[in-house]
Amino acid sequence: MELPELLVIHPPPVFIIHQQQFSQKFKLLKAYESPLSTELFLQAHAQSTKALICYGKSPITSDILRHLPSLGLVVTASTGFNHINLPECRRRSIAVANTADVFSEDTADIGVGLLIDVLRKISSGDRFVRSGIWPKNVQYPLGSKLGGKHVGIVGLGNIGLKVATRLEAFGCTISYNSRQKKPVPYDFYPNVCELAFNCNILVICCTLTIETRHMIDKDVLKALGKDGILINIARGPIVDEKELVKLLVEGEIAGAGLDVFENEPKVPQELIALDNVVLTPHRAAFTEEAFRDAFQLVLANLEAFFSNKPLISPVIDE
Repeated sequence: MELPELLVIHPPPVFIIHQQQFSQKFKLLKAYESPLSTELFLQAHAQSTKALICYGKSPITSDILRHLPSLGLVVTASTGFNHINLPECRRRSIAVANTADVFSEDTADIGVGLLIDVLRKISSGDRFVRSGIWPKNVQYPLGSKLGGKHVGIVGLGNIGLKVATRLEAFGCTISYNSRQKKPVPYDFYPNVCELAFNCNILVICCTLTIETRHMIDKDVLKALGKDGILINIARGPIVDEKELVKLLVEGEIAGAGLDVFENEPKVPQELIALDNVVLTPHRAAFTEEAFRDAFQLVLANLEAFFSNKPLISPVIDE
C-alpha cells in the first residue's frame, strides 16, 4: 500500500530525532532538501499534500496555505501554535493539532529551576568558582530564599498550574492572571499590573497572541519593583525586551530567568553581562522523554487523520 504523504517545510527537532520512524509511516516531502524554492516545491505538491508537520520556527502563513488547496491537517510538534494562522486554517476547514501538555512538566521544571538559580545565584556562583576568585577572599553576595515568596503566574494553563504546584511545595504563596477565573485555591488578578505590584516574582506561562504581545511592559515591570524577579518560559515577545533590559541595567528589577527572547537566537548583549540574569536557549521542553512522547502524539494525530478518525489533541482554542 502506498504511504500517505507528509510535508515537512522545515524539520522540527522532534522530526529530526525520529525521522527514520516517520519515514516508515509516510512518504516524506522534504521542502528543506529540495533545490526548488519553497513556493515552487509547494506548487509541485499542491494537489497531493494532505498533511504537514511544523513547529515554532516554521510559520504556517496564509501564503503557504494558499499554495496547498488539498491540505487537511497541520500538526505542530510543539505546545504553542502562535506560528500557525488559525483563522485561515478555520476558513479553509484545515484541522490543527499540537502536542497538548507533553512538554508541560519539563517546562515547569525549568521555570522553577531558573527561579531558584536567580534567587540563590547558582550560575553566578559557578562563574565565581571557575574564575579562581574564591581563594582571594573576595566576598560573594548573599542570595534570597524561595520559601515565603509571593509568586504571580501569568497564564494558569497546563504549564502554569504545574509551576504553581511545584512552588507551593517550597512554601510560596500563589496568585495568577488568566483570561478567566479558574476553580483553583489561588487569588485571581484580572489585571497583570496589579498582580505584579502584589508579588515578589512574576512567572510568564501564557500563550503568545496579539493581545499578549508586550503585555509585560514598562508599567508591569515597574509594578514588580526593585526586589522583583521575572521568569519567562513562554514566548519572548510577551515581554517588552527593551524595557526589561533597561530596567535590569538600571537596577529597577532584581533579576530575571529567561528561556525565551524576542528575537531568537539573538540575545541583547546587556543581558549577557548581568550576573543577576540566567539565560537558557529556549530549551525548557527539551528532554529525551518529552521528545519521545511528542513523537508518539504527533504520529497518533497523523494516523488518526489518515484513518478518518478524531484527532488525539486538536487545537480548539481561539
